[in-house]
Amino acid sequence: MNKPGFRLCIALILFTVFGSGPRLWPQWAPMASDAAAAQRIAWWRDAKFGLFLHWGLYSLPGRGEWVQWNEQIPVEEYAKLADQFKPDQFDPDAWAAIAKEAGMKYTVLTARHHDGFALFDDPGGDFNAMKSAAHRDFVAEYVQAVRRAGLHVGLYYSPLDWRFPGFFFPGIYQASAEAMRAQYHRQLHELATNYGKIDILWFDGGGEEWLGFGGVTFDGSWHARPKDQPYRGRFTWQDAEAVADLRLHQPSILTNDRVDAPADFRSREGDYAMGDFNNRNPWELCTTLTEGAWGYQPGARIKSFDSLVQLLVGAVGRDGNLLLNVGPRPDGQIEPAYAARLREIGAWLGKYGQSIYATRGGPYLPGDYGVSTYRDNVVYLHLLHFDGHPLALPALPVQVLNCSALTGGNATCTQSSNGLRVVLNGSPDATDTIVALTLASTAAKIDPIAAPGGQAAR
Repeated sequence: MNKPGFRLCIALILFTVFGSGPRLWPQWAPMASDAAAAQRIAWWRDAKFGLFLHWGLYSLPGRGEWVQWNEQIPVEEYAKLADQFKPDQFDPDAWAAIAKEAGMKYTVLTARHHDGFALFDDPGGDFNAMKSAAHRDFVAEYVQAVRRAGLHVGLYYSPLDWRFPGFFFPGIYQASAEAMRAQYHRQLHELATNYGKIDILWFDGGGEEWLGFGGVTFDGSWHARPKDQPYRGRFTWQDAEAVADLRLHQPSILTNDRVDAPADFRSREGDYAMGDFNNRNPWELCTTLTEGAWGYQPGARIKSFDSLVQLLVGAVGRDGNLLLNVGPRPDGQIEPAYAARLREIGAWLGKYGQSIYATRGGPYLPGDYGVSTYRDNVVYLHLLHFDGHPLALPALPVQVLNCSALTGGNATCTQSSNGLRVVLNGSPDATDTIVALTLASTAAKIDPIAAPGGQAAR
């Protein structure tokens, strides 16, 4: 076969199968389900809202975190960006302050993305911030700043590394794959032991489903691997061993489901991936503040305040969290316009956070009306599509003692065996019209109730 043609064929298969946009992650990783897991994740389930930070060498060209892959920049050429990486405006205290002003309770920084460049000191490797023009351990500075701010500390880590041919073809380049695995285990150990308490390790790009770049296999000829089948070759990441070492040094750490080891929470990615109500497994929606890539892009359009609040409310009403991403500039600063939008969300949470923080989704399932949340004996109806007409919902099995409008106007509720009727007068907030129902007993004992136009109860 003509070699250039062969390479082009493989590249097309890779791009077609994997692409470069937001993804729904195959959920093969088992969920941690013991009592210790429930205890360690309790704070996270109450927190609801976190800040994701995609920042690294890819911030310099400003064309997103996948720029090396999308533009097929040779490894040696891309590595030269480290000689330009000297972010003189890097101020993690400012990052933490913005997160707090946004009403966020935890942050997650990309300690190392798929390009292989580590923002921390790695004595066993050369492609890291300490050996860049910066000569700084950005993870150390970030962790200390987030702790000072009283927020929970999270780190993102990608086991895969585009510099290793063994990731793409672990069978034929087995030694390369094993070297990549050794780097993964070594660096994870560094993160677990050198930075004090870490609350979240947010994996990406690990697990058997990404090996072969998510879908290339050889069985007499090259073809796309079925999306519901993980890699089945001789190589393994040995994730269980890596995560066991992580937990040995960080016993309370939370991990997501993007490696093949028991996870504390599921990951959903992108606005479109909000998905259904799920109060059986903890989960989190991650998405971006701007349209486009996760890494820095000059001039990227910022999503509207209304849409971002409704993403947060939609996730929490489905019993999940929201991890909202910004891509800081190459100099280390978060764009002032990004910070302003985050502060707007924080101001909204300052008024209505009681309906978000430390709540659980339900008892009404998401529907045409919006979503609901509850804490103890108070149910919050989040009317995301309020049109001024009376709202009719199925009956509640407990008495409603009081009904009030949190976001303006006046609310009256009429309860009967046939249902609950809510009438709002005045000028309620159109972003999220919130009605609080005070019940005679806790809402936690009410089974999920299907609402018109929504998900059926399970």
